[in-house]
Amino acid sequence: MPYFPPPRTPSGPRRRTLLASAAGAVLLVGCSADPNTSGNGVTSATARARARAARDSRGLLERYDTVLDAHPGLAERLSPLRTQVVAHARAFEDGRTPTATRPPAPTVTDTASTGTGTGSASPVPVPATPKEALAELAAAERALADQRAKALLKVPGELARLLASVAAAGAAHAYLLMEGAK
Repeated sequence: MPYFPPPRTPSGPRRRTLLASAAGAVLLVGCSADPNTSGNGVTSATARARARAARDSRGLLERYDTVLDAHPGLAERLSPLRTQVVAHARAFEDGRTPTATRPPAPTVTDTASTGTGTGSASPVPVPATPKEALAELAAAERALADQRAKALLKVPGELARLLASVAAAGAAHAYLLMEGAK
């Protein structure tokens, strides 16, 4: 009796099966869009976290401005730190990290050159002595760094990295400010 090999069947899925699976996947993805996602793919929770971080940086910037208004002698010491706080606010507002090649964002006004504060309705009271003012700024930087360190656990990749970087910078600012307060 002659031995005939079994008919050749291709291994793996057939072309029709793959096409049907791909079409089904497209339909499922289209029907199950995340309701917390905006049109550009950014979740509203991420957008809220970014907006809060920008608002917090602007609030810290306001504190720097009020201290500089009350104690102009601290300008040389605080200007580099204040410049970094401006960059942090811009990074959170733009959704990108600051680079030297792109122009600054117009949403945060840099008031150091004019010597005026941000003009908020309820400024934070400034301690009477420069030493106390530096200690108050250090406490504000430390509190915000701690808050951002906790928040980075709840946000996705790029924003978490940005929060971690800015939190580390805030901790360094707090250290530098406390050294100046000694």
